[in-house]
Amino acid sequence: MFQVEKYHGSKEENYELVIKQLKSLLEGETNRIANLSNASALLKQFLDRTNWVGFYLLDGEELVLGPFQGLPACVRIPLGKGVCGTSAKLRKTIRVEDVHLFPGHIACDPASQSEIVVPMIKNGELLGVLDIDSPEKNRFDELDQEKLEKFTEVLVQYL
Repeated sequence: MFQVEKYHGSKEENYELVIKQLKSLLEGETNRIANLSNASALLKQFLDRTNWVGFYLLDGEELVLGPFQGLPACVRIPLGKGVCGTSAKLRKTIRVEDVHLFPGHIACDPASQSEIVVPMIKNGELLGVLDIDSPEKNRFDELDQEKLEKFTEVLVQYL
């Protein structure tokens, strides 16, 4: 049975712990949906001040909703549209301090104020994106970006 360790260290130490927990959760499991589901649950439990944590998976020329934690969400997002579609098309992380200022932002949850989206790339192939929303403006900083990119790198090894 998986046990969640308490997060009492610095922000950086806590991210290292959640990445260690991710590896433990995924070890020996090959089912993509199970691994994405556990990853979203782990991140939602770990990250404070968030209202949505989940994945959109590439399907042709659009992203389709995958496992997530939060309110019901937009199901399909075209590549290049919104924060998720733009991140996927550019294959780079996008951190948005105020989603209302992002051109073409797709508002699935009106409570969301800031967002970070990390592309999931394995062997040069785009698999989808990790999407995290917060009800606070400017919630995500450089350390969040660095560690969530690392979290995603570990995760795609199990997809």
